[in-house]
Amino acid sequence: MTSLAPTTSPSNPTAEGPEVVVELRGVRKTYYKPDGSVMVEALRGLDLAIRRGEYVAIMGSSGSGKSTLMNILGCLDKPSEGEYRLDGTPANDLSDEDLSRFRGRRIGFVFQAFNLIPQLTVEENVAAPLFYQGIKPAERRERSIESLSLVGLGDRLGHRPRELSGGQQQRVAIARALVTNPVILMADEPTGNLDSTTGEAILQLFEKLHADGMTIIMVTHDDSVADRCERIVRLRDGVVERDEILRSRRTS
Repeated sequence: MTSLAPTTSPSNPTAEGPEVVVELRGVRKTYYKPDGSVMVEALRGLDLAIRRGEYVAIMGSSGSGKSTLMNILGCLDKPSEGEYRLDGTPANDLSDEDLSRFRGRRIGFVFQAFNLIPQLTVEENVAAPLFYQGIKPAERRERSIESLSLVGLGDRLGHRPRELSGGQQQRVAIARALVTNPVILMADEPTGNLDSTTGEAILQLFEKLHADGMTIIMVTHDDSVADRCERIVRLRDGVVERDEILRSRRTS
């Protein structure tokens, strides 16, 4: 049985081990004032590698660069310097249009606020990303039902978001993130709006997805949530301060 934990420092992109799916080398992100002077250096030469199938928590205090890192990982922004590769593709070389298309096909997002469209049914909310990819209606429906069944909501297809509990709405959001068969699943404080019992159920769902092979990157300020992950990457002043492997849950 082979552990998925890296054999050397996990922040080192050249470390041997299972396939690297997320790779940042010397990534800097600088924001400028209108006069061209530096306003803030959010990331300062950050290196990070995440292997396929890992379950990683990103933590850091306000101003650590956590949000900027997640925007770059999610292809919502580009580095000022350095290189970001996702599943082998250099994301910072893509045009804005290609980056948007790449993001829609390779990354699933789960947000604290669910971000469901209230006028649409559960099934329609989940199928929405496929519509923008030009997938035909029959396949959209089939994949939406499959994704909702995976999160335990196969019997709620015709419901509207307002008819669901907070936990059920978050499950719909997870199903929507999974429907495109993404390379990575990115979750930003996914239990932040939930009570402890519902939050526990959502964390158990993430653990099941991880056990099935999904690569998950979760931003959280909650140590008890981070401790459920395999690995915690802590940022400080725009660089990785500490990169700690807690456990390897999956074996092959």
